[in-house]
Amino acid sequence: MQDHSQTAVLIIGAGPAGLSAAISLKKQRPDLDVVVIDKAAGPGNHNLSGAVLEPGALTRLLDPVDANWAESEQAKSVLLSKVSRDDVMFFWGKSLAFKIEPAIRAAKMLKMSFGQMGHHGDYICSAAKLTAWLCKIAADLGVEVMHGFAAQDILWDESRHEAIGVKLVDQGLNKERHPERNYLAGEVIRAKTVLIAEGCDGLLAEKFITKAGLVRQGNQLYSLGVKELIRVSNEQYALFGAGRVVHAMGYPIWTPAIGPAVFGGGIMYPMGPNQIAVGMIVGLDYKYKDFNPQDALTLFKQHRWVRRFIADGTVVEAGAKMIPEGGSYALPRHAETGSIGRSNVLLLGDSAGFVNMCKIKGLHNAIESGIAAAGAIVEGLDTPLGLARVYTKRLEQAGVIREMETAKNFRQTVARFGPLQGMPLSVLGKWLPQFKVEPDFKAMTGATYRLRPAVRFDKDTFTALAATEHREEQPCHLEIIDESICRDECAGKYGAPCITFCPAGVYESIQGQLKAANPSNCLHCKTCQRKCPFDNIRWTVPEPTGGPRYKSM
Repeated sequence: MQDHSQTAVLIIGAGPAGLSAAISLKKQRPDLDVVVIDKAAGPGNHNLSGAVLEPGALTRLLDPVDANWAESEQAKSVLLSKVSRDDVMFFWGKSLAFKIEPAIRAAKMLKMSFGQMGHHGDYICSAAKLTAWLCKIAADLGVEVMHGFAAQDILWDESRHEAIGVKLVDQGLNKERHPERNYLAGEVIRAKTVLIAEGCDGLLAEKFITKAGLVRQGNQLYSLGVKELIRVSNEQYALFGAGRVVHAMGYPIWTPAIGPAVFGGGIMYPMGPNQIAVGMIVGLDYKYKDFNPQDALTLFKQHRWVRRFIADGTVVEAGAKMIPEGGSYALPRHAETGSIGRSNVLLLGDSAGFVNMCKIKGLHNAIESGIAAAGAIVEGLDTPLGLARVYTKRLEQAGVIREMETAKNFRQTVARFGPLQGMPLSVLGKWLPQFKVEPDFKAMTGATYRLRPAVRFDKDTFTALAATEHREEQPCHLEIIDESICRDECAGKYGAPCITFCPAGVYESIQGQLKAANPSNCLHCKTCQRKCPFDNIRWTVPEPTGGPRYKSM
């Protein structure tokens, strides 16, 4: 390993959390070396969200940089509008729709956790565009933001219980992992402080959690979000409205009593002139061996209430991403100190799991965690081994931990009892005990999903609209641990469900053997390693610049 680089603060991941930390830190300490590395080819390329952003977090981040930031042209182009109409719906069958906002307003008055599911006054925005904008602000402040740098491992000093840096992935290997002419050994970047902000189910985060001895009270739970950006007519866009956000439960993933029974729902929101984002979020604790979340998206789009807004529209961009939903019980903490991180390593945003499922939001907490991390570094720069404790204290002061506590039982209750019983019970979340919930992959059964669109979902077109690409000759970054399990156990019992649920069509059965046949299609959602019913797939870091290249997701 070569050792060419050293910095005071190294941030892994140029998403909202990492960039917020960089911006806040550089504003407070302009003299400090701050480096952000990201595996994507460019700013925002790997960022996707149903982005409804609470304005307070962004205000706290950017006011110290420029008090007039909200009036800038960039802000106006990224923060498209504020939510003025917040529709929460329940779909029954293919055509019926009911509004359930009164129930949410009542829950809010009674101070129940479900009452947090409101979005009035929030910004509607593209996570990819927001990230690209924050990237420019960070660079203008003097932060060194480097795209095309993929970290493979964290270097952990066992004797001192601290990180000394990260190891980047080797480049220029062929499919047999032999060096080619352009081989470049992954170098080491050394740092006094490391912030891990690489997003949901991050490879580096999970390695750090293991090495540093962090523990979760409960298993992390995940959902998969699949999303399309649809160009519609002037009349359809006007009918939908520029400040409207829709969240819909029920059909096609949850029908009380008769099933299906999958946690999640559909989303719709406007994305600028003549474009409407439509998505489907599904909990990965679903039990159906043949369930494809993209089929559910198709059925959602065909619902009579939705169809009038998007009929005959053109899909211009698409993508998929996992969401960490385990709440406060799934936050990785140091067993002795309770810190979210250890010593000089901090976990930010989705890498820690700061998503509040009662709000269906985590972007504001990602930004708040970045601000807290910056404040902790400024406060404890001379005592880096105590940094994680200072960071956790600042998270508590910022209200992030308190907010996570309000939703601590929501997702676990639904996972334990199913949507029919779990959703009503979750209203009593703060009075309920912690339920032991198995990892998502253990929920798979031989049951089949009873709803099917008339036409099979076109995953090739979906992947093309995500603009994903990888160097074809590099080693496959999707590892099947034991191929005999796929052949002898999974195929007969479940029918190789990864072929169905992978949104990019990476997996195929070739002459009776499951293969990650199309790794260059990978969207980096990592669903396969969390939903394989035998826990038999591992996502490893590919060469940098690979993956999707989102622009407006």
